[in-house]
Amino acid sequence: MRTKNAPIGIFDSGVGGLTVMKDITGRLPSYDYLYLGDSARTPYGNRSFESIYRFTLQCVKYLFTQQCHLVILACNTASAKALRTIQQRDLPDLAPHKRVLGVIRPTAEVIGLHSDTGHVGVLGTTGTIQSDSYKIEIKQQFPRLSVYQQACPMWVPLVENGEHNHPGADYFVKKYLDQLRQQSATIDTMLLACTHYPLLISKIRSMLDTGISLLSQGPIVAASLQDYLKRHPEIDEQCSQNGTRRFLTTDAPELFDHHAATFFGQKVQSEYVEV
Repeated sequence: MRTKNAPIGIFDSGVGGLTVMKDITGRLPSYDYLYLGDSARTPYGNRSFESIYRFTLQCVKYLFTQQCHLVILACNTASAKALRTIQQRDLPDLAPHKRVLGVIRPTAEVIGLHSDTGHVGVLGTTGTIQSDSYKIEIKQQFPRLSVYQQACPMWVPLVENGEHNHPGADYFVKKYLDQLRQQSATIDTMLLACTHYPLLISKIRSMLDTGISLLSQGPIVAASLQDYLKRHPEIDEQCSQNGTRRFLTTDAPELFDHHAATFFGQKVQSEYVEV
């Protein structure tokens, strides 16, 4: 029997995770969802491991208090620097029957299926790239793949400031793509390993050869979550299905709502919370 109010929790350091939530809710619309954006402490990308872990754990604990039995870390940086520690060290004592999942492993499990040359590129924040999490996970799934990584520190600020569709963004989009391509001329698959980057996808595509596959995480994570719920009915049964969506932020709701409409594709009305 399903709990009446047990939404699937989705966490991000700000509004970027809404691009993942958009695909999840599109694929699994009947479930209830509770999104928490830690906007007061965003961005996570350049913070220390200790800070990212502490902030992420605080937010996961808060979502647990809101009856979430399953929490998705839609933030790449949190997935890279906090997920494994939370899963292995904290969950067994904190909430052994609850689950916290990330976005890195689902992506690593499929990226090799899109490459013919065996050379793939990962575009992400400085924190995500420095963690080597994608390279490690991809190599576990596809040992023969050559993985090249490129940090794109200016892409998130461009999106956050609404400059992603303007001509001024072209320089920084091309700069990081060129730096990635200089690492290998045979890269045929590129992964957008940050939830902000789908908003730049039109510009990115315009600067790539037609034969290069460009992967966005939202559809991949949504398909993986659907499969996970099928394989784990004991978790699925605890997730309520009333089709509700609720949005929480640790900063000013009006600022969150303003940016959220761009990332989620529709207007939202968020609530302020302290975690």
